[in-house]
Amino acid sequence: MRYMSEFYQQVEQLGVVPVVVLERVEDALPLADALIAGGLPTAEVTFRTKAAPDAIRLIAQQRPNMLVGAGTVLNVTQAQQAVEAGARYIVSPGYDPVVVDWCVSQRIPVVPAAVTPTEITALINRGLSVSKYFPANLYGGLDAIKTLASVFVGHRFMPTGGVSMNNLASFLGCPAVIACGGTWLTKPAADGTLDPNLVRERAAEAAALVRSLRG
Repeated sequence: MRYMSEFYQQVEQLGVVPVVVLERVEDALPLADALIAGGLPTAEVTFRTKAAPDAIRLIAQQRPNMLVGAGTVLNVTQAQQAVEAGARYIVSPGYDPVVVDWCVSQRIPVVPAAVTPTEITALINRGLSVSKYFPANLYGGLDAIKTLASVFVGHRFMPTGGVSMNNLASFLGCPAVIACGGTWLTKPAADGTLDPNLVRERAAEAAALVRSLRG
């Protein structure tokens, strides 16, 4: 699946995929601009809010240089809505074979979560080379990923949950880690608002670390 290989290359080059929760559509473009300015031109917009489809559509239309995707996709209906809105990839917090099959049939890159040997085996046999590892902090973190990688040689992981600037270098230093999900990059303030300047600073810090590790 060449389209998947090309997507994997983009993700590896970025090193960090910002995970975004948007409560307001009007925050979409300022956030996208902040991530682009910070050197991380991608966003996994989670399907946890009503604003998600319209936010994805706005970013896809107005910021075509942004690799925008949809996260927390639980079923095919959500996957279809996300792709129709302009999402260029799908990320799931678990493994649903129906979602994976639909994405493959539509040639849409998909990164399902898998934390057990059974789940990883199923994904490998479906032709996928990368899985989300979520929540990484509750399922053994880097030690667990290294153990799984020693068995599932060549399979790679995108740990999300519990990853921060404090341990990002350790995760990215593992060859089995293709990239990390960056939930901390777009963490809102206590009142739910997003500060684009703070997002840009966090993105720039993460992007600089990626460059120092991977060139």
